[in-house]
Amino acid sequence: MIHVGFLYTRLRVEEKYLLDELEKHQDVHLVRINDGNCFFDISHLDEPVDVLFERSVSYSRGLYISKIYEANGVMVVNSAQVAERCGDKYVTSQILVRENIPTPRVLMAFDEDSALQAVETLGYPCVLKPVIGSWGRLLAKVDDRQSAEGFIEHKAALGVNHQVFYVQEYVNKPGRDIRAFVVGEEPIAAIYRTSENWITNTARGGIASNCPLTPELSEICRRTARAMGGGLLAIDVFETENGLTVNEVNHTMEFRNSITTTGVNIPALMVEYVIAQAKSQA
Repeated sequence: MIHVGFLYTRLRVEEKYLLDELEKHQDVHLVRINDGNCFFDISHLDEPVDVLFERSVSYSRGLYISKIYEANGVMVVNSAQVAERCGDKYVTSQILVRENIPTPRVLMAFDEDSALQAVETLGYPCVLKPVIGSWGRLLAKVDDRQSAEGFIEHKAALGVNHQVFYVQEYVNKPGRDIRAFVVGEEPIAAIYRTSENWITNTARGGIASNCPLTPELSEICRRTARAMGGGLLAIDVFETENGLTVNEVNHTMEFRNSITTTGVNIPALMVEYVIAQAKSQA
């Protein structure tokens, strides 16, 4: 019997699909762990498991609980290291640059004046993002100095966590981007996310349609997954005149709009991977 800890914040559509798939495996004992309803003794686990399947909505909760389990000898999918590499946009970008994987240019700044200098160095338009965040929230495309000054001032006023300025080159994508799903280091499916808005996240109204896994897309996804440390990843890719470029990598991927769209049972493949990882440690 394999004991799988399932860490979650709330049961969204994705978590329900994953639980349904886990419950189909008769050799799996499922331990549900709500990240907000219990506390954790860092010296031992009250209910040991063979693997922790991390699905927290909260980046910080998922990261620290993963570290507690790993410190007590439990494999976590995705690992705390992968979560840190994907959850911090600076870290993601730095790894992509180091591995010579195409990615938009990024400048970092740490006060308002230098942030404005960074924006003007990149040129207009460019994009300002929080280093930690998802679903396209608190992103700003700045088209001129006046809008840059206003957004930088507003961001600085939000507090210490927003006084790290991640300034990214704007990529003029063709009204869409690509989200590719990777299990281990192997791409399994991809969707186009199309929107009239420059932010194409499906959480912000982007429309999903099937995207073929071309050799170019598969190769850049394999390289990216390998650089991040593998696991269960969603890789956001832009199409440019010079080829594909990786924008971000997500370690707790959402896929509700992508199962029917791609014809791939994404949650089943994710669960099979988690179980296989647990068995490999037995």
